[in-house]
Formats: sequence, structure tokens, C-alpha cells
Amino acid sequence: MTTYEFPQDFIWGASTAAFQIEGAWDEDGKGESIWDRFNHQPYRILNGATADIACDHYHHMPDDVALLQALGVNSYRFSISWPRILPLGTGAVEPRGLDFYDRLVDRLLAADILPMVTLNHWDFPQALQERGGWPNRDSAGWFTDYAATVFERLADRVAYWATHNEPFVVAFSGYGQGGFAPGVASMPQALKAVHHQLLAHGRTVELFRQSGYAGQIGIALNLAPFLPKTERAEDIAAAKRMEMLMNGIFLDPVFKGAYPQGLVTWMGEMWPDYPTEDLTTISQPIDFLGINFYFAQIVSFAAHGLLKLNSEQYVDPGWGITDKGWGVCPSQLTALLNHLKQDYGNPPMFITENGICLGDTKDEHGLIDDQVRINYLRAHFQAAYRALAQGANLRGYYVWSLMDNFEWSDGYNQRFGLVHVDFDDPKRKRTPKASFDWYRDLIENNAVSP
Repeated sequence: MTTYEFPQDFIWGASTAAFQIEGAWDEDGKGESIWDRFNHQPYRILNGATADIACDHYHHMPDDVALLQALGVNSYRFSISWPRILPLGTGAVEPRGLDFYDRLVDRLLAADILPMVTLNHWDFPQALQERGGWPNRDSAGWFTDYAATVFERLADRVAYWATHNEPFVVAFSGYGQGGFAPGVASMPQALKAVHHQLLAHGRTVELFRQSGYAGQIGIALNLAPFLPKTERAEDIAAAKRMEMLMNGIFLDPVFKGAYPQGLVTWMGEMWPDYPTEDLTTISQPIDFLGINFYFAQIVSFAAHGLLKLNSEQYVDPGWGITDKGWGVCPSQLTALLNHLKQDYGNPPMFITENGICLGDTKDEHGLIDDQVRINYLRAHFQAAYRALAQGANLRGYYVWSLMDNFEWSDGYNQRFGLVHVDFDDPKRKRTPKASFDWYRDLIENNAVSP
């Protein structure tokens, strides 16, 4: 039986996000985030759930680092809550917030686990939303000042930094459609949010370089292949529009110093005005690209809607649709990595998120035998290996997620974790699943079998 051995310096990790796991939403001086405000409003979150306690990671952080150590990961990707550091988004720093992340970084390093820190995983300060949020150009400066505060405290010990996680979701789900915080439904505001997040990214990379920090800095984007349903010209054009909206709108400015012209033309008067020098700032060289991969889509022309298209999930033969409604298609991870190799200069890349949500019920012995997750991860690791063998510059892989958590508008209805969390237990009891043990063995062997 063939086994696929990964490079000796390949990084195996797990990911989480502050809002989804920390809880302690108003403790120790933390300010309100847009997601705190949003999940306290009626009819926003499935079953009226909130992340007020979530996994209570804020009070169980040492136990969670012990889980990571038992898992054997080389690195842990987590995010910092901006309003836990700066309750009003700017101005006075809350030292208890910085102290928490300081302790977390030290514990990780003591366990021989490299931190990868995401500065923006969606929990924007509510106080700054009331000043216009990401559509306000000042947001780029607010974010850079916040980053400077965090860098000053932690950058001497953090190996990897990501400026943003999935800025597409912030812009288009938060400001374009309104299904996520802050709940605005305005395409012009969404496009401004895209640009200002990118400007904040570029300025933060500049700051990081000018300060001479030793770590690496990049950005984590949710990327997906978009395949035309037929060879008809209108389907091919529709797939290209979707690819530009989700992928190119971020990849092109960062790596090529320009927005996709076809998208700019299509959006017309909605496209925001900005100084041309912004793109020089945005395209500052980065050290790595983070890729969050979950699905691919088949796209066809439609005579309605802004983009004039329909899309459906692409599913590899023998697989199906997840509880999240996403098609399982490991082959498209290989295709995506090869696309990035060919069209974007093959930058150093990490899979910063990939995983599957399942029901994950315990059996009569209290065990969770999540073989579907194991099969899913195995297939995606194999797909990553194939891209590596074909020359993709892939440096590591972070599974989403270390533990079950608050899944945004779906509340606690969907479980992505390698570790089960009992949300009915006041202490949020953690129970490693079968996938935890499987992943631990894979990391130890640095290889995946067919």
C-alpha cells in the first residue's frame, strides 16, 4: 500500500476563531463587537443561540493548549478579538485582554507549538461600526493602529500573522447580503468594505516590515474553483464573473496590483473611487497565502440578478453534500492549488482552514466515531499531496476546527471539531473524537495512506 509522505518541514495544525470559542463576551473590560450586537438581536441566529459562553475558551485556555499538545500539531491558528484589546476599537488599551493572548502564546511555545495569529476574524468593534465600519476609509487606519498594539506585545514570539480571515465574507455576507454581522444589505457598501480591508492589509504589512519583526505575514482567503456548466460562451463568462467576485477581487490586488477589470466594468457606478496609490500599498509582498477551502461550484448563465448567473455545488463522484450544504470535492483542492501556482506565481501557501460539519453524536460508550470526517480529511490531504507533487508551494495544513464551536448564524447546530464540546455542560466538557486520534497518528507519521 502506497503512503504519501509529506516534506519533513511540513506544518500540521488546527484552527479556531476568537468569537466562536472564547465566550466571556463582556468580561475583563472587553468591548462589544458587531457579532456580539448581531447575535443578541432576534431572528439572527438559529435557535436564538449566542456566543456569550461558546466553548468558554477564555477560562479553559490551558486545557485547550494541552489538547493541542496531545494532538501533536506543529502550529495552532487562532484569532485575536479586536474589542478585547481595544474596547472602543481605538484609544485606551485593555491590558487584561493583551495579557490573555500573551499567556496563550507563551503556553503554545512551551508546548513546542508555533502560533499563527489572525488579526481580523470578523469580530469588528461595534463602536467603530457606529462610525461607519469597514465602508469608512478610516477603518484602514483603525485596523493598522490595532495591529501595531498587538505586534508590540506579541510579535517577538509569533511565527505567522494573517491580517484578515475571509474578507469576502465580511464584505458580502456582512455588508452585501446582511445575513452576517453587521447585517447591512448594500452592494456599494460591500465593495467599499472589500477595498478598505485590503488597504488595511497593505498598511499592516508595511508596518510589519518597517518594524523589522522576524515572523511572516500574509492573508487568509476563502477560495473556490468555479466551473462553467457547459462550454457555451455565456456559461463560461458567468463562471468567470463568479471567480472574479470571490477570488480575483482579493488575489489580483494583492498579487498583481490591480482589480479584475472585467469585474470593475460589470459593477459600473457601484465600484468605489480610491486613490491609485492604494493598489501599491495593497500589493506589498507577503510571505504566504492562507487558503480556506470547502467547496467548488458549477456556474451557468441566468437572466436575473446582479451577476446574471446560477450556481450549484460541485460534487466529486462517490461523495455528497455536507450538513452545511457544501459539495465534497477533494479533486478541486488540487485544481485550486495548481491554479494559484500557475496564475499567481506559486506563493508559499498554507491551507488555513478545511474540515466538515457532522452531527457527531456519542455512542453508548460516550465515544464519537466520526469516520466520515476521517474519510473527508484523508481525501483532502491526498489532494494536497498531489498538488505538492505537481509543484505547488504548499507549506502546511490547518484543520478546521480544533473543537466544536459557535458556527455563526447556524449557532451550535453544526459541529466541525476534532474535539466534541458539550454545550449543555456548564464546564463545556471536551471529548476528543476518533478523528482526533487519527489526525494525531497522521501527524506523528507525517504521511497519509490511501
